[in-house]
Amino acid sequence: MLRTRTTPRTGTPGPKASRRLRTAFLASAVSVCLIAASAPAPSPVGIGDRLFPHLGNPGYDVTAYDLAFTYPGSNSKPLPAVTTIEARTTDWLEQFNLDYSHGKVRSVEVDDEPAEFRSAGEDLVVTPAHPLPPGIRMRITVRHDSNPVATKNQPSGWVQTQDGLAMANQADAGHRVFPSNDHPSDKAMFTIRVTTPKGYTAVANGLPVGATRRAAGTTWTYRTEHPMATELAQVSIGRSSVVRRTGPDGLPVRDVVPTKDRDRLEPWLKKTPGQIAWMQEKVGDYPFETYGLLIAEARTGFELETQTLSLFERELFTRSEFPKWYVETIMVHELAHQWFGDSVSPRTWSDLWLNEGHATWYEALYGEEKADRPMEARMKAAYRSSDSWRKAGGPPAAPKGAKPGEKLSIFRPNVYDGSALVLYALRQEIGRSAFEQLERVWVSTHQDGVADTADFERLASGIAGRDLSGFFKAWLYGEKTPPMPGHPDWRGAAAAKKTAKKTAKHAK
Repeated sequence: MLRTRTTPRTGTPGPKASRRLRTAFLASAVSVCLIAASAPAPSPVGIGDRLFPHLGNPGYDVTAYDLAFTYPGSNSKPLPAVTTIEARTTDWLEQFNLDYSHGKVRSVEVDDEPAEFRSAGEDLVVTPAHPLPPGIRMRITVRHDSNPVATKNQPSGWVQTQDGLAMANQADAGHRVFPSNDHPSDKAMFTIRVTTPKGYTAVANGLPVGATRRAAGTTWTYRTEHPMATELAQVSIGRSSVVRRTGPDGLPVRDVVPTKDRDRLEPWLKKTPGQIAWMQEKVGDYPFETYGLLIAEARTGFELETQTLSLFERELFTRSEFPKWYVETIMVHELAHQWFGDSVSPRTWSDLWLNEGHATWYEALYGEEKADRPMEARMKAAYRSSDSWRKAGGPPAAPKGAKPGEKLSIFRPNVYDGSALVLYALRQEIGRSAFEQLERVWVSTHQDGVADTADFERLASGIAGRDLSGFFKAWLYGEKTPPMPGHPDWRGAAAAKKTAKKTAKHAK
């Protein structure tokens, strides 16, 4: 946990002490300037992720974030913010980078000493007053603005709602809200403080640890009990109601909804405890301290599995053309992500199929068991389209990069139903019992951690009792979809079309 460090005072410093303080400050400032003058020109760096090469930063591991935002009561104004980062150095650092853009930086301190800072691309390059050796703890404090207004060249990680704000940081927008090591491989604990004017409610990831009310407004504080990736951070600010109930095993469930829609949304909200119980039967205990839905009056075009508080568009629940079974399966999709993607996070963005493929799998399985929507029919349809999905977006575990200016375009069908199809093939290959064991062991072994495709392959081979590397190579990396185990009659669209033409020719 991250706390503000305070220094006890025994009295007011006298003239000599004041001079010493001024001298120390000036010496520190001169040192910073000299280091900055000799430091290399700043440049954006990254950890080399194939899809987002400039995300993440080498040289340190973050252990905790403390985020403090002050909402001005308007979505058109930046939020004054303070981000404090606790980290451990892994290399010798004369300077280091944070992922941050889309907001003005006012000051940076490293271990309570002023540090030089400059922008480079979407990085903030920091030069501490003194070089930092490997293996030590450091505290970085950045005073900045968090801008909810998108520009022509850069969207914000904030989503503007009818009555406030929410966050949608996936995949690479967390650093447009707060300075960070913005890659899911570096998870950390979070404390989030939000100050709002009177009449607003703020809710964030984790559990509430206090609310301080003053005449000008309220400061709401939340803290996670499990590490979290930056892309999963969530803050809701609005004229909202918080609806509470109890889930399985006493789990606190809280939903955040527009106050005017509380009664209208209740029939949907009360389904969550049963859905959690269903998921627990499939894969084991819910992995976090709380869960709930954040229903926002906003147009996003997606739902999002932000940790412990999934983001949903209001219209998903209010538009009559969406069948009841469909809405429920989407709810389960985001819930399943709490195990697959949140608790077990991807080591690289190429491992996205492990997130979306599993969430889609349990979405489809819930539809089969609760709404008579056969899994086999859905997978057969996916098989017909799989080759075209692979051609457009790459194979599931080697997806193509995003289109220019469309970073969310990595979320293509190949990582949703195309990846669920891989899991269906795997169940066909190793049998239902081994597959269900694999799912439970996967989430328990890697809880609160990060894992990749190779980890999944090794675990599956161990549980199956045989080498599955050939299976995974074909299904996860092949340009063409392999034959479906147990269904030799299944054909892709092109093969089916060719067969149909041949049949028609012989019929003449």
